[in-house]
Amino acid sequence: MAEAGATSGNLGSGQGAAAWRQRFAAIPNGRKLAMMIGAAVLIAAAVGVWLLGSTPSYRILYTNIPDKDGGAIVQSLQQMNVPYKLDAGGTISVPADKIYDTRLKLAAQGLPRAGNAGFEIMDNQKFGVSQFAEQVNYQRAIEGELARSIETISVVEKARVHLAMPKQTVFLRDQQKPSASVLLTLQPGRSLDNGQVAGVINLVSASIPDLPAKNVTVVDQNGDLLSRPQDLNQPNLDARQLVYVQQIEKNYVERIQAILASIVGKENVRAEVTAQVDFAEVEQTSETFKPNSPPNEAAIRSQQTAEQLGRNVTEAVGGVPGALSNQPPGAAVAPISVPLASDVAASSTGNTNSSKNATTNYELDKTIQHVKQPVGNVKRLSAAVVVNYKPGRDKSGQATYVPYSQQEMTQLNDLVREAMGFNKDRGDSINLVNAAFADSQPLAEKPLQEKALDFARANMTDLLKLGLIALAVLYLLLFVVRPLMRDLARARELPEPVDLELGEPLAADEAHAAQRQEKAEEDNVRLSAFADRLQQGKEIAKNDPRMVATILREWMAREEEAANPNKVG
Repeated sequence: MAEAGATSGNLGSGQGAAAWRQRFAAIPNGRKLAMMIGAAVLIAAAVGVWLLGSTPSYRILYTNIPDKDGGAIVQSLQQMNVPYKLDAGGTISVPADKIYDTRLKLAAQGLPRAGNAGFEIMDNQKFGVSQFAEQVNYQRAIEGELARSIETISVVEKARVHLAMPKQTVFLRDQQKPSASVLLTLQPGRSLDNGQVAGVINLVSASIPDLPAKNVTVVDQNGDLLSRPQDLNQPNLDARQLVYVQQIEKNYVERIQAILASIVGKENVRAEVTAQVDFAEVEQTSETFKPNSPPNEAAIRSQQTAEQLGRNVTEAVGGVPGALSNQPPGAAVAPISVPLASDVAASSTGNTNSSKNATTNYELDKTIQHVKQPVGNVKRLSAAVVVNYKPGRDKSGQATYVPYSQQEMTQLNDLVREAMGFNKDRGDSINLVNAAFADSQPLAEKPLQEKALDFARANMTDLLKLGLIALAVLYLLLFVVRPLMRDLARARELPEPVDLELGEPLAADEAHAAQRQEKAEEDNVRLSAFADRLQQGKEIAKNDPRMVATILREWMAREEEAANPNKVG
């Protein structure tokens, strides 16, 4: 039986293949050609997509490489097994995913070597080199280092620095200042502003001793002089002031628009700010003396006192000179009567002279104050703000733009004041106006046709892509798939040949008739069994309706639970 089944399966597959070959042969040649062309187009598109996805994209590794360095770089790339492309003009390209790794590896090897030599030139000094050669190498090293530093600026593609350094002398009168010339090759379409030129000049001037900024000349690849004498004396003072004022005004405008945009919308507010900035440099030194402190708190710096005492010249010393006149006085005896104070004063006044001088120097309270005013203070701000009307409805109920109320305008004015830091003492002013913008779109509902046109204009590229894809799919369906299915259907409708053996005529018809009879008997048996069960159910429902009702309720409850499994009973 197994062998018979296998044989029948092989025959079935062989007959199916033969049937497909017959159907394909029945298709007209024109249809076959269209099918083959469509299949070829699909295969070519798939192969093209695969090739585009598998081919790596190349990016430029180095440009304008000399032949000597180009050969060394190519040799290193071959050793690293990195694919590359060499174009005219010394341009080397490598795959985009390997460009940074390749640059690091080549830089580790010291490639490319062409360019400005820095202080590494001093590493290979030969024995017995002369002082002149050593000085020349040192100057070359400084020039190379300066050129490398200047080339780090994004605008500069290449730089060369030439230094003129006079020989030092011990005579001050013969001293000469060094000078420098800088040649810049700028990136295509790029230019240096005055600030960047001043930065290059100051960089070179600060790197060489005794090199003034006025002795540095900067020239671009076109021979245009970038460093001007007036810029050297006061480098970019006016330009920096202008940029500083513009930056201040821009910051205030952004503040005002940012705080109002959240209320009225970004497209419904316009603001302009004018700033008056003081760039005057003011330095002030003052010395203040305060009155003397109270006497009990005064600080004495110095004090001098002079006192002189003497007797009257008419009163002379009497007595005979000698031992008798130089005896000590006798014992004191209290007088019987006490003289008056006036008599004593008169006696002393008349007999003695005295003088007393006192000089006292006190410390003075002194304050020395040196004040330097900052440059770039804002003296006054003037702001003009225009707010568009808000969407609303007029008296007739039509959609239109309506002005803000007085209370809303007051709130917006207060927000603008706080955003810009309004200072009344400084003289700041604000003018907030509510007006309809000229470019405001009408609020009337657009027709469906205009909406469709606006959408098509906004998404033209995407619609074209979708249209091309839809046309390609439609072409395949109408001219490839549809004819193929139609031809297959026609081939399926053709009568299959029947092999009849001469010894057993009509054997296939008898087999089909026997199968139909067996199927009819099975259907009759199933129908009779169903009729018996139906009759039994009717009798049960007639004899015991309660049981039938209970069974029906159980069925309904099960169906409800199955329909609502999350229901809580």
